[in-house]
Amino acid sequence: MSDIRFERRMSDMDALMWSIEKDPLLRSTITSIALLDGPIDRDRLLDKVERGTRQIPRLRQRPISAPLALAPPKWVVDPNFDIRYHVRFVSTPGTGSLRDLLDFAAPIAMQGFDRARPLWEFVVVENLDGGRSALIQKIHHAITDGVGAIQLALMLLDMERHPTADPGPLPPEPEPESVATIALMRENLEHETRRQLGIAQRSLRALVSARRDPWGAVKNTADTLGSAVRLLAPATTPLSPIMTGRSLSVRFDTLVAPMGDLKSAAKKADGRLNDAFVAAIVGGLDRYHRVHGAATNALRMSMPINIRDDSTQGLAGNQFVPARFPVPLGIADPVERMRAIRGNVSTARAEPALALTEPIAGVLNRLPTTVTTQAFGSMLKGIDFVTSNVPGVPFQVYLAGARVEANYAFGPLAGAAINTTLLSYLDEVHIGVNVDPAAVPDHDVLLECLREGLDEIVKLA
Repeated sequence: MSDIRFERRMSDMDALMWSIEKDPLLRSTITSIALLDGPIDRDRLLDKVERGTRQIPRLRQRPISAPLALAPPKWVVDPNFDIRYHVRFVSTPGTGSLRDLLDFAAPIAMQGFDRARPLWEFVVVENLDGGRSALIQKIHHAITDGVGAIQLALMLLDMERHPTADPGPLPPEPEPESVATIALMRENLEHETRRQLGIAQRSLRALVSARRDPWGAVKNTADTLGSAVRLLAPATTPLSPIMTGRSLSVRFDTLVAPMGDLKSAAKKADGRLNDAFVAAIVGGLDRYHRVHGAATNALRMSMPINIRDDSTQGLAGNQFVPARFPVPLGIADPVERMRAIRGNVSTARAEPALALTEPIAGVLNRLPTTVTTQAFGSMLKGIDFVTSNVPGVPFQVYLAGARVEANYAFGPLAGAAINTTLLSYLDEVHIGVNVDPAAVPDHDVLLECLREGLDEIVKLA
């Protein structure tokens, strides 16, 4: 736990995801489902979670918004923290099948968080078919991204089914903090003063550098401005002619594939796992549109680009920048499709304005919330689909006496029609498919098309 560092305030990007939920269509809730081979030991799980909330500050903190939006929200310890609210136990829905479990989890994911409490919830589903159980984990994106969520989840996991090591006494509970308005405003002013001083220092260094190479500075500025225009350009209309509806509802489905086969397939195109994954999803969506007689040249995809480096490796919160760009449909050869997608992604990663995501978010956060929500919504609601690739643990893990068989992550739609999130575990990839039923009413047809797209890539191995 000590390897994770927590800031006292949200970053500007975290705060932006927090504030734009004034439009519930833009909620950024991460949901994951761990499938377990047997029942959970309730007492062990509660002890694990209790210890975790005492060791990881964020799990006992709630955000307090700054008066007049002078600074990003501050994380403060919740004086009313109640583990019974955050960890719940329910009996199996329906017959206890995976389909029943997914249908039970979807409304949990749809519900907004109680903003007066820490932004996470666990639901243990017991007595699934075959004597199995599951853990539904729900966390707000303002706390962390997918990579950070894996780090937080490790607090629950063991390397063996029945570890013998004594965990020792419980750590002390964190002390509740004062949130008096006057004191908070003073802290906000101090924070913003330090922030503006940092901006001024960086601007001065940039000015000194520009004097050494004025023409290079002009070119870099022009490139960055052009990139910023592309980054912020409104896109309120999806490129898909059929996946146009949007709602507050979701439907969950799952796909599984051998990770080694996907990596081998990617090598056929001199690519990596992500190229094979995205090519499979694009191939499936191309099939889906052709089934409906609505073939189209491209769809708009959003993809989080991980920007963790040595300075931010252990830092909690979100360390990604969102990229959105059109990807071509209609490339029948899966190897050529992977190559084309790799080129698209490389171009998106090289956009100069991605380095300005945090400053741009800072500007948007200081506008009235309604204006910010409309501006950001204009960038998100025209996205057709989202892909996300999160590295999971490559070794066997256990949860309170049960072996983890599979782990599926369902990323937020945030205005898109579909989100497909790949989470690796052992030698498999588990893909969570989150679909807006208003955009895709025939989800069974879509899932079959996606499965065919995945199989097409796997067969290359």
